[in-house]
Amino acid sequence: MIAARRQGGMTMPELLITLVMAGLLMSGLAGVVSQGLQAQQQASDANTLAQQAAFAMQRMTDSVLGSRRLLLPLADNPATNWREHVREQTLPASVPEGSSTFASAVLAVTLPPSIDRDRDGWADANNDRDFLDRNNNGIRDPGEPERIDEDPGADASNDGKNGIIGIDDNGNGTIDDGAAPNAGVWVDDDEDGQQTEDVNNGEDDDGDGSVDEDSKGDISHDGSPGVAGVDDDLDGTVDEGNLNDDDEDGSHNEDWPDPVVYYLSGSKLIERLPSLADQDGDGVLTGKDFTEHVIAEHVSRFRVERVPVAAGQTVLVDLLLELTSPVNGEVVSVQTRVRVAGH
Repeated sequence: MIAARRQGGMTMPELLITLVMAGLLMSGLAGVVSQGLQAQQQASDANTLAQQAAFAMQRMTDSVLGSRRLLLPLADNPATNWREHVREQTLPASVPEGSSTFASAVLAVTLPPSIDRDRDGWADANNDRDFLDRNNNGIRDPGEPERIDEDPGADASNDGKNGIIGIDDNGNGTIDDGAAPNAGVWVDDDEDGQQTEDVNNGEDDDGDGSVDEDSKGDISHDGSPGVAGVDDDLDGTVDEGNLNDDDEDGSHNEDWPDPVVYYLSGSKLIERLPSLADQDGDGVLTGKDFTEHVIAEHVSRFRVERVPVAAGQTVLVDLLLELTSPVNGEVVSVQTRVRVAGH
């Protein structure tokens, strides 16, 4: 008798077992793939945060290094009961842009004189485009330096507000506060309630811890155009022109320190730069004309400290920036100490 041969293929039980095993295998592979994609997303997110943090810190560092003067934070004022030399803000990354916490932490310096964004041969900080005309020929010859921030008005930032417009300069929780306007001009540059009490001489004349932060239109306070008894513009004439004409060029209050400002709006770090064109439509370029850009998002901590130093020493700034991932809560932190090159 010849035995029956088994036909090719799988029996039903074998097929069921195979399908179950394949399903388990695919499920395991899906889990591995999912974990891999999640790890890849987390790595990408962390890399993005790190890049943003590094970029923002570099922007701030370059501004401080290139600047001639640190505007904010101010030094501690003995007359106040809060720290002014440290401006710090810690917040959840979910805080919306434009929240009421804005501008608690702030860094402000004068626009570096090396910046020429429109490449016209003049520093953007040189609002009146003047120079030291050593041979008095009316032409800027090689070696004749630009005169930058040499003739500010009593409203130092020329923006029609006390201090820097839209910023809480002294850290008391109020924006653009201080003394009432003098003859219609807001001249309380440090928002301390006093007007033009500090001579521009490198000293703390009003005893509030800060130097040269709130001067008059006559920045030397000597009752003469420019520096009394000095031919400031080398034209052969001494103390000519208007009392507030600090550079004796025939105009006054035409070259103000242009603030570069970094502050938080919600969880976004904003960079404010002076504009090269009229922004508010009044036909005049002033301190009210500026542009703002987001240079970092998901900021959870921003800290700026003016490092106390002895008079005449280099001004130092400590910067700390933390970004928190909205995906997994991972924190990226960068910190540095930088000197203000102009001091």
